[in-house]
Amino acid sequence: MDKLSFENYGLSDEVLKAIKNLGYKNPTEVQNKVLSNFKDNKDLIVKAQTGSGKTAAFGIPLCDKIEIEEKSPQVLVLTPTRELAIQVKDDISNIGRLKKIRVTAVYGKQPIHIQERNLKQRIHIIAGTPGRTFDHIMKKNIVLDKIKYLVIDEADKMLSMGFIDEVESIIKKLPKDRVTMLFSATMPEKIQRICTKYMKEPKTIEIESNTLTVEKITQVYYEIEKENKFSLLNRIIYTEGIFSSIIFCNTREEVDYVGRSMRRKGFSSDVLHGGMEQRDRLEIMEKFKRGEFKYLVATDVAARGIHIDELTHVINYEVPYEKESYVHRIGRTGRAGENGKAITFVTPHEYKFFNELIDYVNVPIEKIEEPSEDEFLKAKELNEQEIMAKPKLKKNKNSQVNKGISKIRINSGKKKKIRPGDILGAISNMQGILPEDIGIIDVQDTMSHVDILNNKGSIVAKQFATTKIKGKTVSARILR
Repeated sequence: MDKLSFENYGLSDEVLKAIKNLGYKNPTEVQNKVLSNFKDNKDLIVKAQTGSGKTAAFGIPLCDKIEIEEKSPQVLVLTPTRELAIQVKDDISNIGRLKKIRVTAVYGKQPIHIQERNLKQRIHIIAGTPGRTFDHIMKKNIVLDKIKYLVIDEADKMLSMGFIDEVESIIKKLPKDRVTMLFSATMPEKIQRICTKYMKEPKTIEIESNTLTVEKITQVYYEIEKENKFSLLNRIIYTEGIFSSIIFCNTREEVDYVGRSMRRKGFSSDVLHGGMEQRDRLEIMEKFKRGEFKYLVATDVAARGIHIDELTHVINYEVPYEKESYVHRIGRTGRAGENGKAITFVTPHEYKFFNELIDYVNVPIEKIEEPSEDEFLKAKELNEQEIMAKPKLKKNKNSQVNKGISKIRINSGKKKKIRPGDILGAISNMQGILPEDIGIIDVQDTMSHVDILNNKGSIVAKQFATTKIKGKTVSARILR
């Protein structure tokens, strides 16, 4: 039987072109099942592990359904963490780029006035953490009247982090006539109760977890004393030929210790944990995605919703306390149909947690012996040059979807009474410019940004020298 194609679901040309540019080839199992059922506007309960492609599973059909001219938000996506809210925002923005869909993220630790400004624009989709989303709702910064779709992502994580009550408070304020989709790796009783209470005859889609954790990810472990863990880590980086990896620890103190030890050894590495400022966490994550360093030492803050291309290995420097965390950690590798390897260090004191997670994933995890001194030295001679080489920046998957799109900055905004319609009208009257060449328009206080499609950015920028907006001459330049 031939593989399904995204063309099988009646998606718009703009969405199809965007996902093709993003490198999506054939739908994953969860994408196929969600896309197949979404057209009926039925509530969906989707049980799927990390790495299944679920963000695109709801992002693709939602972008297809959006009514571009509607000024109020039509979709609300709730996520348990800031990192996941930003990831969802970025992924859906790319899927909807050519359809001119505007997505924003709202989350704690970012100044609320920045988010308030964004929410005053035309926004089609909001991705947010429960606490900050509820704050905006109570301040009436988010208009709920036109919300047609609610997505609750990582529902089990919402529960474990204590956000379920806030999620329920948000649900109660949404229009009753909406479609609700709930995604969760597990289905605890309280999550099932929410489904029963707030969803209308939902259809359940269950993706077998063994297809996610076994087929594409080799799982092994080493038995090791705690004081010998870093020595083993140093050895297997060479013997395994690990050129990019996330190394997971349970505490920020251990992350800092391993991070310092990695740097002393000369490894290209950095650290990530919840004790860092939000902007620093986001910057570190973006640098790792771009390939500016090779090894990220992190707590479980990096275990969910973080998509890293070409990540061949995940190392559990410490056995996670929660079984679900193991699945999410190892799901950072073996993505998009690629093979991956998960290595776990287990001390005698950690066997209790380790045996529980073996029962949970329901697959054997092979114990392997530490590499000998001779094996280590031979591997070091073979791999040291590449491991210690300057990192190579990864190809930006967004570059293809942004191909032909220029962002133009205009030195005028709300303080000069400029509105998106004023900019749209001015550019539409330019010679050689069609309505479909004009993308998202973002009007800020003292400046505005507009996406120009179809390789016409230079044409628009040049004509701004003789173009007026509301009777006034403005300057403009291409940012990219």
